[in-house]
Amino acid sequence: MSIKVIGANKRYGDFAALDNVSIDIPDGQLTSLLGPSGSGKSTLLRAIAGLDTLDSGTVLIDDDDVSRKSPQKRDIGFVFQHYAAFKHLTVRDNIAFGLKIRKRPKKEIDVKVDELLDVVGLTVFQKRFPAQLSGGQRQRMALARALAVDPKVLLLDEPFGALDAKVRDDLRRWLRRLHEEVHVTTVLVTHDQQEALDVSDRIAVLNKGRIEQIGTPDDLYDRPTNTFVASFLGSTVRLNGDLVRPHDIRLGRTPEMASPSTDASLDTGVLKATVQRVVNLGFETRVELIASASGEEFAAEITRGDQNALNLQAGETVYARATKVAALTEA
Repeated sequence: MSIKVIGANKRYGDFAALDNVSIDIPDGQLTSLLGPSGSGKSTLLRAIAGLDTLDSGTVLIDDDDVSRKSPQKRDIGFVFQHYAAFKHLTVRDNIAFGLKIRKRPKKEIDVKVDELLDVVGLTVFQKRFPAQLSGGQRQRMALARALAVDPKVLLLDEPFGALDAKVRDDLRRWLRRLHEEVHVTTVLVTHDQQEALDVSDRIAVLNKGRIEQIGTPDDLYDRPTNTFVASFLGSTVRLNGDLVRPHDIRLGRTPEMASPSTDASLDTGVLKATVQRVVNLGFETRVELIASASGEEFAAEITRGDQNALNLQAGETVYARATKVAALTEA
């Protein structure tokens, strides 16, 4: 089912949570609403769900105007950051809850719950209570419960925000695989850029109640329309006045090493700098530098292999050059 929001406005006093927002969310895709706190992403999601009423604007689900319909009449599955599990019910009964209150036949409920337990990998935990599960397992249970009633759309509001980094990484990959299996139209709210890039078919970047840019992860990362999108969707630094990503900076001990012939078409100039600090971050190494002429600080990210070859040390002089610069329209 597709979702369309047209001219959405929502104010809280003098604060514009949504400022004339319009967005099309295609059928069967996973779209992330990405932005900092206060950007309007959760308000937009809650408006789609019917949990917040817009001051003006229209919400269509599969061309049906649901703007004034209650959440119960929108056929939506909703998963929050906090699991809201029924603590006195087992995993199996939590997943079955929505089907039972809809008075579905017992055999149908059993078949559906068995299927979802298998999909989310909780079959062996079905008799446990929520308190006996890990955070990741409880979130998978919450997703299964939301999917049990065959919602038209699935709305996820920071579903992994309360989990530690390793569990979030695992659940991101799991969510992507799950979406490829069920193909339900999904909207994910997140402030985590890596999460959005990892799982999304499309990303909408919000800022101050407006949508800055919508597109595929590659579109937004490689072709941002303005400095806000570029800087929010990954690290950026200024090099010779150009906004570049740290991993697009080449370092060398001589100007010639920083300017290989393969980069000759990109005339950004070579900048002389002093190494301030070298930090190994697993596969990557972050080199913190200060420009010799201007005194401006910036950082470059190189592979661990390149660092092993260069063996850069604090206090050394190096030469830096951008291998890629995005053409931006200043916001």
